[in-house]
Formats: sequence, structure tokens, C-alpha cells
Amino acid sequence: MAGRFELRDRTALITGAASGIGAALAAAIAARGARLALVDRDADGLERVAAGLAGQAQAVSTHALDLLDAEGIAALPDAVLARHGGLDLLVNNAGVALAGRFEDLSLADFDWVMDINFRAAVRMTHAFLPALRRRPTAQIVNLSSLYGIVAPAGQTAYAASKFALRGFSEALRHEYAGTGLHVMVVHPGGVATAIARNSRTGAGVDPAEAARGREAFQRHLKLPPAAAAALILRGIERRAPRLIVGADARQVATLQWLMPVRYWAVIRRALGE
Repeated sequence: MAGRFELRDRTALITGAASGIGAALAAAIAARGARLALVDRDADGLERVAAGLAGQAQAVSTHALDLLDAEGIAALPDAVLARHGGLDLLVNNAGVALAGRFEDLSLADFDWVMDINFRAAVRMTHAFLPALRRRPTAQIVNLSSLYGIVAPAGQTAYAASKFALRGFSEALRHEYAGTGLHVMVVHPGGVATAIARNSRTGAGVDPAEAARGREAFQRHLKLPPAAAAALILRGIERRAPRLIVGADARQVATLQWLMPVRYWAVIRRALGE
């Protein structure tokens, strides 16, 4: 449905809200006069974020939950709706990364990434879909990645999870076209979060090599989380169907569109690899 999505007096749920883009987005949405349900496995981090929102959001609830806990996700709507009465905006932001080439990963490593980056978003969407559908207008916002558009070597699990989230989001948007439920997929580029430093190392990956790779990757993460959150918030308010965040992401996405097979070879040459 057309028109601006006003956040005042609405309730938004954000996963991965204890830090990074999630925390920045919580602050941006709170400033619009919304109610917030914040979800993360880091209980202390959630409380710090919530304390910083005092006097901005109409109400804030915190829900410490590991998104690997499928039963916990299934029970979450009862807790959120009991506190806030409904839900207007679901932001599936939480994500993890994994260092290592595919042959050096265990299947358990791979499944860990898929469970958090993809299946948790599917479970959250399934759990909260009835509440969202009860609203005249509502939104689901899924944070994919630039690596849901391009797929570098050494990122098989992460790219697979983010491509899957992109496909899920687009199909879901098509299913609810013409209704009050809108779905947006977001593809951030290099946002300065701790995701690279906190990435898990694959079972067969040399730890020193993984550490060098993490530090090299971290140097490309430059966009401040608050700047990324401001762009995402604008996309939410405009009901954008797809949002590419950051000049680096736009450039690489354009290259992929122009050269869908050879883009990574071009990027490697540009990086001097």
C-alpha cells in the first residue's frame, strides 16, 4: 500500500539490538516516538541500549534470547504482545560471520551460520506474522548483505545465508503485494560493526590465517552504524522494496549487474590480489 510509513505510536521489534546496526536503528526509531522490543543474546548489551533510549521511545522492552533457540522464538510473541499489545515492524537484523574456505569448514560451522542468519529470520517472521497481519499496515525488514548480491571466495556460508534471506524476502513481498504488509530487504556494504572481529573460525582453518583475514576485512568496514541506520530508517518510512546501503555496496552491486560472471575477478584486480 502506498504512503509514508509513520513510526510514531507504532511498535518495532529489532533482533541483534545490543550493538552495531541494531542498536543504531533502535535509537533512530526511538527518536520517531515508537515503542521498541529489543532482542539479542547479550543481555547486558540490551540493557545498556535500553538505558540510552530512556526518554526517547514511548516504551522499551528487552528480550535476551539466543536465536538458535527455536522454542524461544516461538514463545517470544506472547512476551512482546503482552508488553506492547501488537507489532507493526519486524526487523531481522541479527547476523554472524564465519572465516574459512568451504573445504576447511565443518557442516556444523555451516549450519550455525545458516541457523542464525537465515533460519532465525524465517522463524521470527513465521512467529510474528499473525500479529503483523492484524495491523492495517505493517512491515518486515530483513537485513541481507552486499554478500547477498555478490559471493566472494571464503564466504560460502555467509553468502549462502544472505542470498537465501534475499530470496525469502523477495518471495514474501510478492505474496503480500497489494496488502497492508510490506517486505523490504536491505543490503548493507562495509558498515563499521564488530561482525568481522567476532566471526567464528572454521574447524579446519589456520587461526593465524583467519586472524589476518578478519583484520583485512575489518579495514573495509567504514560506514558508521548510525549512518547506515539513518538510511534504513528512510527506506522503512518510504516503504522501499530493496535498499543498498553504502557507496561501496552500490558500486559492487552495479558491477555485478554489468558483469554477473566476471565481477569478482575485476574486484580482485582492483584490490591488488
